[in-house]
Amino acid sequence: MKSLLTTVKSFIANLLLWSFFIGGLTASTASGAVLDGTAKTAATYTGIAVSLLAGSRIAKKPRIKAFLSKPSTLWFLFLFNGGVAVASYFAMDGVKGIATAAGMGLVSLGAAGGLIAARRKPVVEARAEGPWV
Repeated sequence: MKSLLTTVKSFIANLLLWSFFIGGLTASTASGAVLDGTAKTAATYTGIAVSLLAGSRIAKKPRIKAFLSKPSTLWFLFLFNGGVAVASYFAMDGVKGIATAAGMGLVSLGAAGGLIAARRKPVVEARAEGPWV
């Protein structure tokens, strides 16, 4: 059983981690509505970096890792992102369409790699002791 201090510290750390993730996503997507020029570009790229770093830390949590390694989740990610890649290639013009299709295609291929890896070894359930682990 964890002590109260350890539980509170874990809760605050996870709250900050999720806050950075949401804040990074917000900064990367909504900076265009508030800022212009160089400040917009800097806010967008900083938001992307912050959300990627926080998201990679969140993905290492046992409960999230167990969810992301389930075959049903991997199939959804593979099919959905593959469909978005194809649709964005045809729906968007120029470099934006190609870049979006390539990015979503990479995510789809990553999910396919997870499906192939899961066929080789059985899924091990992660042990979690609380909602914020």
